[in-house]
Amino acid sequence: MPADAAAIGLAVSTVIFALRPDDHGASQVWIPLVRRIREPHLHRWALPGGMVRADESLEGAARRNLGETTRLEPTYLEQLYAFGDVDRSPDRRLVSIVYWALVRPDEAERVEPGENVRWFAADELPDLAFDHNRIVDYALWRLRTKMEYSRIARAFLGEQFTLAELREVHEAVLRRPLDPANFRRQMEASGDIVATDQVVTGGRHRPPRLYRYADDIPLVDAGPRTPNRPASQTPASDPDRTPSTTHRTDLQD
Repeated sequence: MPADAAAIGLAVSTVIFALRPDDHGASQVWIPLVRRIREPHLHRWALPGGMVRADESLEGAARRNLGETTRLEPTYLEQLYAFGDVDRSPDRRLVSIVYWALVRPDEAERVEPGENVRWFAADELPDLAFDHNRIVDYALWRLRTKMEYSRIARAFLGEQFTLAELREVHEAVLRRPLDPANFRRQMEASGDIVATDQVVTGGRHRPPRLYRYADDIPLVDAGPRTPNRPASQTPASDPDRTPSTTHRTDLQD
């Protein structure tokens, strides 16, 4: 192996998308970010992530880091892209395998905002560490592109939902209003959703019908699976490491 090959570090980062209300109560795409507690980019906001251990898979590393930094265990976790520009880290050559996660509102509640973890509107981010602004931009583009032709909206919903809730997901991600009648016709003609025999009760008007997706086709193409062996402790010198133990001690409201 060439001497310089061993100097390339391998990290994972994850873009976590959730729908949360803005100041006016409208749904908007948000992401949680973590504040870096060491150089480089000390105190800058960054995507949750860290170095890959020698005894774990890439997905295993992504899930471990999410649990340590945000307490999230997302159902939807998919490999997005590899970012490896030579100068993306100021102190070493570093390649990041980026995942993206889509979480429902009940899953997003596991994230406890505090000094080192905070939710940000995905389209209104500060200047992030490394190339993380570029990563989020790419992830948003992929999300909005897939929303136009795939069933990815179901990752933000429960097992059953109303057409209004489904439309709200599309509108929040695409950032534009959709005609309710046209949306209903398109969704019912697609064959992706089916009406159940249940309705939402408790309202003052005609109760809306609940729908579900027609089958259990997986949303995620995770590629070949590799088992995770027990992981060893992460070295404290990892340059792309985001806070882990600080989540339990520094993130009180």
